[in-house]
Amino acid sequence: MKLFFHIGRYFLMIKYTFTKFTKWNVLKKLIVQEIDDLIIGSIWIVAFMSFLVGGVVAIQTALNIESPFLPGNLIGFATRQSVILEFAPTLISIIMAGKVGSFITSSIGTMRVTEQIDALEVMGVNSFNYLIFPKIISLMLYPFLITLAMFLGILGGYVASVYAGFSTSFDFIQGIQLDFKVFHIIYAYIKTTLFAFILATIPSYHGFFMKGGALEVGKASNISFVWTSIVIIIINFVVTQLLLTQ
Repeated sequence: MKLFFHIGRYFLMIKYTFTKFTKWNVLKKLIVQEIDDLIIGSIWIVAFMSFLVGGVVAIQTALNIESPFLPGNLIGFATRQSVILEFAPTLISIIMAGKVGSFITSSIGTMRVTEQIDALEVMGVNSFNYLIFPKIISLMLYPFLITLAMFLGILGGYVASVYAGFSTSFDFIQGIQLDFKVFHIIYAYIKTTLFAFILATIPSYHGFFMKGGALEVGKASNISFVWTSIVIIIINFVVTQLLLTQ
């Protein structure tokens, strides 16, 4: 029953986030600050992880297709499919749940501990809109990070397979182009947008309704990472079932 209580309170939080808006001049500054913290500040880890994991995917594919009957462009094809369909949208989102999610929970949780949220409410400010709405808007730029992850993942696969001698440049590029479906990109961006909303709201929920002192801030960050990852996996399964299966 406690789970249903938290689910209900979560949706009420979403409702209050989109009511009684703070003045646009204030929100604009908050949104720019959140973009800097959540999006721009995450570019380096997304780029680093994408390039290396793309290379690992290509090498593992190459090591498991030693049969001469398999085409040489299979490495490029498998790398593209793995990166676009699952690695870039889902794995990066779970990594971001640890980085961005923990940052959001700890920042809002610290405001709760130091009674800054209470001060906002005393002044008549809608603290839900003031704290959570800018995070939701800034993370709507999250598909930009996933686009970067797709490009660097495939580039990492290209570098690893070509320079390690597993494939030729021509075969890998031919594999990238083989049987390409635009809907797979659309599917990836649909997932990414849903994940972005989850990354903004679930960590905010755990930070906003946190109880206790400074020690509980770390516990709340840990719990928010676990639940954000679980919900991302569930949404990934549901969206895949709805959009890719016939």
